[in-house]
Formats: sequence, C-alpha cells, structure tokens
Amino acid sequence: MINTQTASARRILTFPAVNPCESISLPTLLDSLLHIAGEILSFKSKHFSTNKRSVKETLRHIQSLVIFLEELRVQIRVGSISAGRRSVILSLSELHVIFQKLKFLLEDCTRDGAKLFMLVNSGQVSAHFRVLIRSISTSLDTFPLGSVELPGEVNELIYLVMRQTRKSEARPDRDDKLAIDSVYWFFNLFENRINPNSDEILRVLDHIGVKKWRDCVKEIDFLREEISVEKKSNIEIELLSSLMGFICYCRCVILRSIDVDDEVEKEEDEEEDLMMIRGLNIDDLRCPISLEIMSDPVVLETGHTYDRSSIAKWFSSGNITCPKTGKNLTSTVLVDNFSIKQVIQSYCKQNGVVSGQKGKKKVVVAESLAAEEAAKLTAEFLADELINGDEEQMVKALVEIRILTKTSSFNRSCLVEAGAVDSLMKILRSEDPRIQENAMAGIMNLSKDTAGKNRIAGDDGGGLRLIVEVLNDGARRESRQYAAAALFYLSSLGDYSRLIGEISDSIPGLVRIVKSCDFGDSAKRNALIAIRSLLINQPENHWRVLAAGSVPVLLDLLKSGEVSDGVTADSMAILAKMAEYPDGMISVLRRGGLKLAVKILGSSEVTPATKQHCVALLLNLCHNGGSDVVGSLAKNPSVMGSLYTASSNGEFGSGKKASALIKLIHEFQERKTGTVEPVLERDRFIHAW
Repeated sequence: MINTQTASARRILTFPAVNPCESISLPTLLDSLLHIAGEILSFKSKHFSTNKRSVKETLRHIQSLVIFLEELRVQIRVGSISAGRRSVILSLSELHVIFQKLKFLLEDCTRDGAKLFMLVNSGQVSAHFRVLIRSISTSLDTFPLGSVELPGEVNELIYLVMRQTRKSEARPDRDDKLAIDSVYWFFNLFENRINPNSDEILRVLDHIGVKKWRDCVKEIDFLREEISVEKKSNIEIELLSSLMGFICYCRCVILRSIDVDDEVEKEEDEEEDLMMIRGLNIDDLRCPISLEIMSDPVVLETGHTYDRSSIAKWFSSGNITCPKTGKNLTSTVLVDNFSIKQVIQSYCKQNGVVSGQKGKKKVVVAESLAAEEAAKLTAEFLADELINGDEEQMVKALVEIRILTKTSSFNRSCLVEAGAVDSLMKILRSEDPRIQENAMAGIMNLSKDTAGKNRIAGDDGGGLRLIVEVLNDGARRESRQYAAAALFYLSSLGDYSRLIGEISDSIPGLVRIVKSCDFGDSAKRNALIAIRSLLINQPENHWRVLAAGSVPVLLDLLKSGEVSDGVTADSMAILAKMAEYPDGMISVLRRGGLKLAVKILGSSEVTPATKQHCVALLLNLCHNGGSDVVGSLAKNPSVMGSLYTASSNGEFGSGKKASALIKLIHEFQERKTGTVEPVLERDRFIHAW
C-alpha cells in the first residue's frame, strides 16, 4: 500500500499527494487505487454543508471508476493484461495522484470546525473540484483502452466518464452564494455598530451545520489556528479575523446553550497550560543568533534550540558548527522543538507579543473593523446580561466572559470598556458558588489588562480587599486559586503590590494555600508566583512574607519531595529572594535550608530552573551569612562539582552566579590559614546552626 499524508498533518486546502514510485507493480497500484477510492466513497455517509453538487458529481465518477479498476484487476489475474505494461502504469499513476487530492479535498469539506471557512472559500473549493475532475479525463486519455480487452458495458462506462469529466463545470451552489452574501452583509452591519437580525444569522448557521454552542467553539479554535499560521497576506488575515469576530458573536449572543460545568472543567485544564509561562524569563524564548523571540524553534544534535530561519542562514553561510558551543556538527538535521513552541505560543497569546520580534507588543486592536466592532457589540451584550439577566443568563454570560478574556488582549480591553469589571466585582460576594467562581476567573483574566487593573483595584484599593476576601473565604477552592492568580497580575504594578501587602490577610492567605493539602500544584503555583511577585515589585513586603511563616512552609514543602517541578522551582525562587535580607537568611539557615539547597543542587532529578534558583539561594546565603556559611559549603565535597556543572552549562542564567559562588569558596580556602576575621554577633549565631 502506498502511504499518503493524513488530514491532521497538513494545512487545509493543501494537497501534498505522493507519486507512486516508478518501479511499482500494476497489481499493487490497482490495490492502492481501489483502497483510496473506497475511502473517497465512504464520504457518501457524511454531511456536506457546502459544494454539495460538486461532491455529488465527484462521488458518481469515482463509483464508475471503481467498476473500471476492478475489471482491470480481473483482466490481470487471467493474464489478458501484462502486469508490467508501462503505459497502463503511467496512466493509473496519474489517476492515483488525483484520487489522493480528491480525498484531501473531501476531508477538508467535512473537517470539524472549518465549516464557515469552507463556505467563504467555496469558490476556491469549486475550482479545485473542477480542475481535479477534468484531470481524470486527461489521465484516462493516456490509457490504452483500444488494446485492452474489456467488457462492452465497461468500455461504454469509461468513455462516458471521460466525456463528462472533460466538460465538468463545477461551480459554487446557489445556496452557498446566498449564505456568503449574508456573511459579508453581517460584516458590514458590524462595521456600523448594528446588531444583525438573529433569524438571518441562524439561517446561515443552519446552512453550514453550526447548530450548537459547542460547534461555534470548534469553529473559533480552527480560525485561531489559521490566523496563527505564518506568511498570510493582510487580506487573508482580515477575512479570518472578521470570521472570528462573527462566530464569537454567534457563540455569545445567538447560540447560548452552554454546558457550564463542562466549560469550567475545560477551563481548569487550560489553566494548567498557563502555569508554564508565569514567571518565565523571556530571554529563554529568544534565538541565540537573532536575539528575537523564536517563531519556529528547532533543536540541533547538541541539544541547543534556535529559530529555524536563523540557523538555516548560519548553515548556508558555510558554518557547520553549533553557534552556542562551537562544536562541529556531524549532521545539520533540524528537529522541531514542539514543547518550546507551545510555550512561545502561549506566552505570545497571553502577552500580546509578536514572535520573531524583540519582545514587540501587539497593538491592542482587532485585525479588521468588522471583528473590532463585533467584539465591542459582544462585550456590551455580556456586560448588560450581568446587570439585567436572570441567574442562568448571568452564569452563561460569566462563562463567556471567562473564555473571551483568556483568548485575546483585545477582548479584555473591550470588556473593560463595556463596564464589565464593575459588575463582576459587585457579584464576587454572591452566595452561588458558580457565580463567584466564574466572576473571579473573569477578574483574574481582566487583571492582565492595564486599564482592567485600575478598574479592579478601585480608587481606594477596595477591589484588592475584595479579592483577598475571596482568597481566604471563597466558596470553592477554584475561586481562591483564581484570586491568588489575580493578585499575581495586579502586583506587577508597584503601587498595587504595596497595597496588597498592606492588607493584613493577603500574604498569610497565599501562604495558607501553599501549605494546605486541599490544593493541587496548580493552585500552589498561583499562590507562589503571587508571593514572588509581591517580593520583586515591593521589597518592603519581604518582612510580611517572613512574618507569615513562609520559610518553614516552603522548606517543608521541598523536603516532602511530593510536589511538581514547577512548585519546587517557585519555592526555591522565593527562598532565594528572602535570603537577600539578613532576617530571611537567618530564617532559612535556622531551618536547615543550606543543607537542603546543597542536596537539591546535586540532584539529577530537578529542572535547570530549580538549580538556577538554588544557586541564587546559596550565593545570597554566603553574601549575608559570611565566612561560616562559605566554610560550610567548602567542607562539602559535592558542592564544587555541582557548581562547576551549573557554571559550564549556564542554564537559565545560573552560570555567572555559580562562578561567583565558586570564587567565594576559592577565596575562603586560600585565606583560611591566614588572618582571622573579626567574629561578629551575626557569625556567632550562624555558627550555632
């Protein structure tokens, strides 16, 4: 059987057919043709929302060709046709390529989530059908029918197919044209800030088979993926953006039958994906050659990652080495780094950054006027539902806000402008756990928006106190988790970081989440990154974090060994920050933090990020703890090996700090037999641990 590419591995409306090899035998080629024909005919049972006439014509011709191909197979078995006849093989090889492309085209016509896209591209789809159907006639023209003995009815059938396919006039269906006209009319109404007639929208949605809220979600996911594809023209992006705005409007305003519990569960799963980009160092996403955020990261045999275009230029210039290590390469094969690409895509989506540019922010606007105004109309509708809707309408609006605010910075700005923040803050004290949870999730997402931060905090910081109240007393664990994440985003501004720290139960509430066994790793990470942000953006918060008992909680968490890599790295980062201060250093040392840090640094099971923070912790302990701490490290034979490894790898920026720590230890060893330093009161205490 000849291998062909699957639908999941190719872009829509692309047809990467595989030519049969020249040495293929006729029986093998016929078997493969009949197999693909069977796959094409299986589409009879599927629903086609557009280009129905072209599909019907295609399937009719394939059915006739199956009869012809089966008769050929019979003739080969009885010896009437030579199995090595080249003219027959060449003709059928062309037919094989056509069959592959027709199969791809039919897959696209029935692709889940691509119904609206295929509707507006029905003219292009019809053109593909027309070209491929006519190609059938061309391939059969080269078949030596006159020298092959076939039954009379089969000969008549194949000549009929040749005549019909030669004259094929595949055109868009009339109903498709009407639906397309309606879609562009909706765009025009959006541009003028006019809500389209819901019955007209439902007619179009019914035509393409988008009948449920979940169908809209699939359409949006597909369009978002298409928009993210590189090398699209401005016209293509504008159309896709307009389609996205239209289908989002349909989901939020027209088709509102949401399975709330299902969507909440889906949101919780997606929240895990967000954890990988919080607290991320953007430099780790840059290509070492171009220093720009990578758009297509690939890995060399040395294990280092580069942007594909940059490393390709490096190789084309005659360099066959790894730019970072200078090592000669035995192979220039590039392997896609899907894990890094996923992180980059998540980072760019959440932060409005354009990959391939030096951290350049996107302007917070839609890609088309229709999409922009549709988003504003949708935001106004949802904001009104929060005020004037009944309880169920409010819950549905909250779920929509929760989803919309995750997808783009523009959606967030539209909802802030529509006044959704004030309504969300008012219902945070709702006794309905569903309402409180979804409202808190919406607030968390809107706290990423600069204007949203100001509206949430309020003039007197009352909004911050309300979020802290949910953090400590929320009806559901999820509500408390989202409150912790909201504090993280809000604390990125120094003034708000100070105000949050001054709320008596804010930092203790975060520490309680970290300590509690009732919360999973995702919730703990939300709390940890919030604590870390409060420390970074407002140094005065360090004594509050210390007073909340964070150090023993974090050390106990690390000693347990029962947490994820992310929790371990975040905990170590906070301890490193606390050790920058004398009182924090003393607290870490008193509870065995030095010994634990050395153990973790030497472990092969922790991530590079954890080791980076571990090195930072040890360096801060040495700077503040003096010669006694350095001496303790010098006595441990495993420390230097771990530090040299960290220094040479330079992972996540730990190289310089590891080198500085090595230097401190060397200097201590050189002078340990020399002049004795004055013993300070601090040193007497440190010596006691």
